[in-house]
Amino acid sequence: MTQPTTKYDFSNPESVLGRPLELPCGVILKNRLTKSAMSDSLGDGKGNATEMQARLYERWAEGGVALSLIGEVQGDPRYPEKPGNLVLGPDTNQKALRSLARRGATKGAHLWPQLGHAGALSHLPISRPKGPSSLDIEGLQCAGMTIEDIEELPGIYARAASIAKDAGFGGVQIHAGHGFLLSQFLSPLFNRRTDGYGGSIDARFRIVGEVIEAVRQAVGTSFPIAIKINSTDKLEGGLTESEAMEVVRILDKTSIDLIDISGGTYFPGAVASSDGASGNGPYFLDFARRVKKVTAIPVMATGGFKTRQQAVKAVESGAVDMVGVARAMALNPYLTRDWLSVAGGDPVFPKFEISPSGGVTAWYSMRLTALAEDNEDEFTLCLESAMRLYEERDAARCDAWRNTFSPTLSNGSKESSSRPDSP
Repeated sequence: MTQPTTKYDFSNPESVLGRPLELPCGVILKNRLTKSAMSDSLGDGKGNATEMQARLYERWAEGGVALSLIGEVQGDPRYPEKPGNLVLGPDTNQKALRSLARRGATKGAHLWPQLGHAGALSHLPISRPKGPSSLDIEGLQCAGMTIEDIEELPGIYARAASIAKDAGFGGVQIHAGHGFLLSQFLSPLFNRRTDGYGGSIDARFRIVGEVIEAVRQAVGTSFPIAIKINSTDKLEGGLTESEAMEVVRILDKTSIDLIDISGGTYFPGAVASSDGASGNGPYFLDFARRVKKVTAIPVMATGGFKTRQQAVKAVESGAVDMVGVARAMALNPYLTRDWLSVAGGDPVFPKFEISPSGGVTAWYSMRLTALAEDNEDEFTLCLESAMRLYEERDAARCDAWRNTFSPTLSNGSKESSSRPDSP
């Protein structure tokens, strides 16, 4: 039997995407569009914010977005995702951080750092990676964390969240997706512990819950805390959708204010969702729709949103409360303004004849640099040139990172892997 086709009214997108969203903590986001987390690689190599970074997030705020997320912000400089990450620590340049927080909140926008820890995926030239369990597979080796290492984590996240709040950011997101540390704890493929932090999904979630509790105690009841989780690791033996749904059921009992649904990992051999075939629509919408049935916490889906029609349909159908957009907003920083107007307008995505590992990621990262310099109209880099510039910039920052954070760093002498990072 043919199911009736639901018709959506796109003549007044503001009535759908422009509706405010009240979070459980009482904070109100002014519309339903989020610039989701991307590793912008615009830090100064010493963990500090820069003028270019502040300008980048200011542009998205000027474009009308309700919320922007700063990807891969570290509370522990020993385990960064890249040397362009921000670090929220005792020696952070507070003046630069406050400027970033203020400018990214222009026109009523919210700007939240995504609190992360790369764990087994820590950048090799400036780290000795540690994960839930020791691993020795092709392209990825790491030591296993001790109980003492794990017990330090809630305090690290809580201190970072406190610094973010004091600097003027509107909230924080805890990163438990994409194969980074907390995602590694949730995955049975990479968490092989036999103590209280491994085994059942409840035990694998334990450290995530402890981090949430510590952050909440640090920031109070009225400060938004979001979390990003995988719907699936997209790896044989990794986190499955059924286990991810159990994670959501556990999260429903916490003080989380927004659940961001994504998926995939950056482990060697894994296929990144963002580099998959285009034209298939939002990646995780069906899972998000099922999530809405088991939690009262607002839900956002991130990945694959390329058109206004997709965003309107996702919100109006009740599948999600918010839409997370990354690369489309890298192509047009004023996308929110356009999607809330009657005229609309969708970005034109580039097509690449070849796609070496990490190449598309590098291209979009360099596109963010162009946005931060207000010269995106002159951005003409090919994929190969973008990769070369991206890798050269990161390599140049590694010495600055080591010099800044020594002796706290675990000195790393291995060569960098070809693993991509986000966006």
